[in-house]
Amino acid sequence: MSPLDPLAQLLNRRPKRLALLEQIAEQGSITRAAKAAGLSYKAAWDAIDELNNLSEQPLVSRSVGGKGGGGARLTPAGERLLALQRRLQALQTQLLQAAGDEADLELLGRLMLRTSARNQLAGRVRQIQSHGHNDLIDIELPGGAHLQAQITHDSTENLQLSAGSSVVALIKAGWLELQPLSQAADAERNALEGRIEQILPASDGPSEVRMSLSNGQTLCASVEPQHLATLGLVVGDPVRAQFAASQVLLGTQL
Repeated sequence: MSPLDPLAQLLNRRPKRLALLEQIAEQGSITRAAKAAGLSYKAAWDAIDELNNLSEQPLVSRSVGGKGGGGARLTPAGERLLALQRRLQALQTQLLQAAGDEADLELLGRLMLRTSARNQLAGRVRQIQSHGHNDLIDIELPGGAHLQAQITHDSTENLQLSAGSSVVALIKAGWLELQPLSQAADAERNALEGRIEQILPASDGPSEVRMSLSNGQTLCASVEPQHLATLGLVVGDPVRAQFAASQVLLGTQL
């Protein structure tokens, strides 16, 4: 199965993602593409993060600021995905016309669950190590970075995981602890390094900090403004995100 298939399925379930890609290809501007696709500017950035994180190669190349609120274009991988999705739409129309039982379609809808986890990173299982009653799953991300997830033996079997399996690592934004690179990393926890791309403050809660990884994937952390000020981190700074292996949830394609 093509690595683009899970992304095409996501676009099929969330059509505004597809509209955004189409508009980025036409407009070359995040602001104009978001408006044409019926999304807010922030929602458009979230959508781009989600798509890039689930792909082995970035689908959208973007620049912060500039004319129109930030430039954007589809990468060759994004163009291939868009073409694939258009083919899948034609096949879906044929499938729905041929479906004889509406209950079957409802069942499919229940199986395709969404998740509240803010961060979804696609990767491949590199190694599985027994760790007491659990397994420690070593996952390689695109570009060579890796992280570990701790799950039960039953979960490993239910997900049918083995070396080379494609997985999606799910990490809630509040579980990420940011720190400057000058601070020593905790060797007992996962550590991903990147650069702060955006800080979106909120009037009544934690700020949303977007961190871009070198492979094109993006992490989003939820950080209290006072703590962020104490760390002295601002947009453009190199930064490290740390989190425990037990805080990584895993998902696989149905």
